[in-house]
Amino acid sequence: MTTSKPYYWMHLGAGSFHRAHQAWYLHRLLAQGDDRWHIALGNIRNDAQPLLDALDKQQGRYTLETVTPEGERVYETITSVKKVLPWDEELSALVAQGADENTKVISFTVTEGGYYLDTNHQLDPRHPDIQADLAGEARTIYGALARILRARMKQHGQPVTLLNCDNLRHNGERFRAGFLAFLQLSDDQDLYQWVLKQTTSPNTMVDRITPRPTADIAVRVQEQTGVDDQAPVMGEAFIQWVIEDHFIAGRPALENVGVEMVESVLPWEEAKIRILNASHSCIAWAGTLKGQSYIHESTQTDAIRQLAWNYVTEDVIPSLSPSPLDLEQYRDVVLSRFSNPYIQDTNQRVAADGLSKIPGFITPTLVECYQRGAEPRATAVLPALFFLFLQRWHRGELPYTYQDGVLNEDAMHTLLAADDALDRFTADETLFGPLATDARFAQLMRETVAQLEEAGYVSGH
Repeated sequence: MTTSKPYYWMHLGAGSFHRAHQAWYLHRLLAQGDDRWHIALGNIRNDAQPLLDALDKQQGRYTLETVTPEGERVYETITSVKKVLPWDEELSALVAQGADENTKVISFTVTEGGYYLDTNHQLDPRHPDIQADLAGEARTIYGALARILRARMKQHGQPVTLLNCDNLRHNGERFRAGFLAFLQLSDDQDLYQWVLKQTTSPNTMVDRITPRPTADIAVRVQEQTGVDDQAPVMGEAFIQWVIEDHFIAGRPALENVGVEMVESVLPWEEAKIRILNASHSCIAWAGTLKGQSYIHESTQTDAIRQLAWNYVTEDVIPSLSPSPLDLEQYRDVVLSRFSNPYIQDTNQRVAADGLSKIPGFITPTLVECYQRGAEPRATAVLPALFFLFLQRWHRGELPYTYQDGVLNEDAMHTLLAADDALDRFTADETLFGPLATDARFAQLMRETVAQLEEAGYVSGH
């Protein structure tokens, strides 16, 4: 089927994940002959400019390499990115595309920390980036969207779906609450009212392990396809996308390419965040402390795999039961995926943003265990590992640079230098919410850290 003028799906966040996930699904639609939807790809910040330049030279086309746990590699040329939007300080290309009435969906991947939410899932207005955006800049998703949607509202006011594709629980709702709070703080009542009435923000669950591209991918692509690709991307063979079907301005026929369109993503979301995302972080922190570089080698280490298995089996599955999903099977599939030696996913990538992952992925299980009268011994291992990991960072002994969007380095160094560093860490409401003042939890963390130290989770390179 052909239309003279396609609809556009504009995506903010030109990283590997979008290109291995959402762009793959829209490419599958094009491969089926449904050419009604094209992607326009851009970035809010200028850190993706070399990638955007490479994609632009390739007319948006690039190679996706996928690999199974058995080592079977498949190569596909992804063709869904039809426009590459250049970056400038005014975000002029993003504003023009987002204001175009043929743009019906604006999606984004800005990582968990990119929403600037506190432990109560409220926008943190004091953050310097949010303050800068309130003063008229566009450093964050909120400032960028405010600029884009203001132009859209003034030009024609047609509705648009704002689609969060990040690993954030209730990601559509929480983004939307943060964005509306931002608009109220910016004192733009017209835009606030327009966003309320003319946009929707469905919750989504996204899943495909996508490591940062390494130089060897381009070499394999050249060998296998003959293409000199300057922007290849690699991911695991497994892929999943679950979306609440609440689009305000139309959408692609995603159900035709395996996307699960549902009324509520909650069961999938909770399983993914608590079983996959939290276990992933557990393995990355533990593996780093054991001097390992890759997720697969850490998952294949029996003691580390057991920590993750215990956490899911003893604490998460009881917290999420009953569930329409087979949680034990999901756990086993996840650990199998993490064991894939061909992905070469690094502990550095997965260990990042721990200060957002603790409250988002881990604290809910801690709280629910106490609520049902159980001591969360298996779950306490995760923040205890992260504390030991941060101590290594504090001493300058991590084998890599730790990246965390909400890390205040001076404040964290001060905390970790204190004699009672663990107690201060455990008493952080931003991380642990109501447990920050719970003496039982403080004692459990002391015991857990001591046990992990005894088991050797402190050694460095």
